[in-house]
Amino acid sequence: MTTRRLILASPALLAAPALLASPAIGQTWQPERPITMIVAFAPGGGTDVAARTLARFMERELGQSVVVHNRAGAGGEVGWAELARARPDGLTIGFINTPNLVTIPIERQARYRLEDFSPIANVVDDPGGFWVLPDSPWRNLTDLAAAARAAPGTISYGTTGVGSDDHLATLAFERLSGTQLLHVPFNGSSQVRNAILGRTIQIAAMNMGEGVGDFRQNVLRPLGQMADARWANTPEVPTFREQGFDVVDGSLRGLAAPAGTPPAALQRLAQVVRGVMEHPDFIAAATQQQLPLRFLDPDQHRAVLIAMREKYQAMWTRHPWRE
Repeated sequence: MTTRRLILASPALLAAPALLASPAIGQTWQPERPITMIVAFAPGGGTDVAARTLARFMERELGQSVVVHNRAGAGGEVGWAELARARPDGLTIGFINTPNLVTIPIERQARYRLEDFSPIANVVDDPGGFWVLPDSPWRNLTDLAAAARAAPGTISYGTTGVGSDDHLATLAFERLSGTQLLHVPFNGSSQVRNAILGRTIQIAAMNMGEGVGDFRQNVLRPLGQMADARWANTPEVPTFREQGFDVVDGSLRGLAAPAGTPPAALQRLAQVVRGVMEHPDFIAAATQQQLPLRFLDPDQHRAVLIAMREKYQAMWTRHPWRE
């Protein structure tokens, strides 16, 4: 009998105030020095580009520079550990990505806990997807599942690594479809893309924002997207659920500060992010970068992270994803 281990958030994490409830409080905080934004991934990647775009617009509202500091390594652990240890004064914030943020402490003894952060706002919600070449014989997920059942362990798929959102989502698809695929992990989505274009893998498990450009150029074709509802930029692509596979997964990207950051600073930063995300110029930039936007306020963001941790902890208890 499988035992489901429920991890409860600490009182400090759960008891944080509704930070957007009283605008007057947030307006009393103003950064007196430049803000450092830690990005736990290398320059030039999707997270880095999104972070720099957001930072540029935040500067206009805050009247201070927002300097991006890349601290890549260990799937994000290096940068997030640095963020967790930073002075909680509102002058150091960081981009946080799921599922890595919550799965790393589940997989191993990490240098941070979820309770070490105060969520500010979520910015991007990029659903996962399965991508094939235009001449692939599979037109949908049903075709793929039938082919995989006929030849277990032979159909290869690429992801950005063991424990990544695309890997965990594919494991869920395997269990629901009764199939076994061949996992080929890479260090980044650009390598996954190169591998499928070079025909060294048959499926690319990538976020919709990462593949839609190639889709529009007829270079890749999506079999389905892992969203609750079809993304507005790809309304012609059915969800996994619509095709009979209850897989909803992807990558959230948002901002957090070290735990203990003053509520007034968190509120002000959250208000700035919300304002930026409503600005036509930022929306245009996000559209150009193929970023599916989804604002979550601090309480909403916190609740999603806690629920996600519980989901992945239960998955790890039943089916550890070490390879």
